[in-house]
Amino acid sequence: WAFTGHCPHFQGVGCEKWQTECDNCSLYKDYPTSNKDNAKYMFNKKKEWFLGVKDMTIVTPSEWLKNHVKNSFLKDYPIKVINNGIDLNVYKPTESDFREKYNLQDKKIILGVSLGWNNKKGLDVFKYLAENLSEEYQIVLVGADENNDKELPQNVISIHRTDTQEDLVKIYSSADLFVNPTREDNFPTVNIEALACGTPVITFETGGSPEIIDETCGIVVEKDNIEKLKEVIIDVCENKPFTKEACLKRASIYDKTLKFEEYIDLYS
Repeated sequence: WAFTGHCPHFQGVGCEKWQTECDNCSLYKDYPTSNKDNAKYMFNKKKEWFLGVKDMTIVTPSEWLKNHVKNSFLKDYPIKVINNGIDLNVYKPTESDFREKYNLQDKKIILGVSLGWNNKKGLDVFKYLAENLSEEYQIVLVGADENNDKELPQNVISIHRTDTQEDLVKIYSSADLFVNPTREDNFPTVNIEALACGTPVITFETGGSPEIIDETCGIVVEKDNIEKLKEVIIDVCENKPFTKEACLKRASIYDKTLKFEEYIDLYS
């Protein structure tokens, strides 16, 4: 957002105008909504404002975003990556009656979590999975709403919101696999939260999402290759190549306390 004329995400439309000068924006009616295309004006104002700042270090949460900053008008500033962190005292493996509550004792639970669902977040992907995976599998979506429910197949469990973080942790911990088919993202915290609850992650190769996992705890699938995603889900659920311990070990590097220390070191 600091180096674009309007949009917070440009992956979905493949726009690279921000590398030179934004104009004729195709997203100005999207978030943040506007009735007028001010992209060129705002691009040049941001360039004027930011390039006037002296002694500035730019911090990004992912290597992906760092590489984009290097291609923007901010490229001459020092850039440091400090990943997002989470509270590992909250996000941890937690027993619950979630499976019993929804009668899922014998199901393989495929979980998706988002603060609002649309096709940019992969809602259509979960619809496909629900319609094409066998009855052994159960799709659970957290963060959907009534409008989403009208689109979803009847066999999807839609949880609009959780009352507490602890309730969300119980769902993460109950899942066999966390799937993130996002098409626009920077460094999605939900991937970390799932790992911290001992649940392996499959993600599209989108933004900084693949950076969160490694070969011990998850798999990266080419963006929009939905059939391949389905194959990987089946393979992981049947062969169980990832252990809870490996997921927890990977999550430990995203302890928020460690990230606080990185910021303190930067300012010291």
